[in-house]
Amino acid sequence: MNDLLLSELTSEQSNLLSSLALIEKHIFDNAQSGQFNDALSNIIETCKQATADIDDSMAQAECLINALYVDELFIDKTRALWPVMATTIEAAIEHRVLSPVLKAAVVQHIVTQCNLEAEIVYVPEEIMVRIICDDVYSIIFDPITGESLNWQELDRRLDGLPNEPNSQYLAPMEIQSSLVEHLTLLKNSLINELQFDKALKCVDLLLAIKPEDPFERRDRGFLLHQLDCFKVAYDDYQYFVEQCPKDPAAQLLKFQLDNINLDDTVLH
Repeated sequence: MNDLLLSELTSEQSNLLSSLALIEKHIFDNAQSGQFNDALSNIIETCKQATADIDDSMAQAECLINALYVDELFIDKTRALWPVMATTIEAAIEHRVLSPVLKAAVVQHIVTQCNLEAEIVYVPEEIMVRIICDDVYSIIFDPITGESLNWQELDRRLDGLPNEPNSQYLAPMEIQSSLVEHLTLLKNSLINELQFDKALKCVDLLLAIKPEDPFERRDRGFLLHQLDCFKVAYDDYQYFVEQCPKDPAAQLLKFQLDNINLDDTVLH
């Protein structure tokens, strides 16, 4: 199931917002997810009207950002932990609280519908949106706050990155990288809200993307353990301990595993 879903998520025919809708449908068993066009139609219309009489592409992009973040109340603040609601498309749009990858995808979709070109880029340590105005000029901005990044700040953040020293071109994020970011945030939000069965679905998808990742195996073990499946979780815990022996969590787990009888189903 995960292989089939993964092929749909990363298909060349899929855009990021459609892929996030597929994830929502899979995680929450939501047959209605993916119907985001209705939720966005009024917002898109506002942005189109605001930019309709502007010919200059830079001015058009700046006007669109203002219409979206001020008129349509898309201004938000960053959070250390996002609520699960912020990862579900229709509810997130309705409440104007969207997690970073979802908001970047929504903003990209709106900009594209307004006949401008937009890409999602990673600027350490944030996911951002770039509106390409022409061959020379573009606007890179934080999708959460709507604040743009000047060239000096961009150069500072990119300085020293492998393969990108003082690069004049910042490549768009690959869809798979965006999905990993989104699934990781969603997993943590679900764990925080004690929705362990749904968080387990996130981990399974993450392991389909990056098989045998020791930290995802550790998290899968934790979630299986919370769901009273310790006999299955034991192997994941053991794998993490073997792969990351110097990690503080591995040292604690090793002590627990050395003192557990597999006939026990719950580790205390």
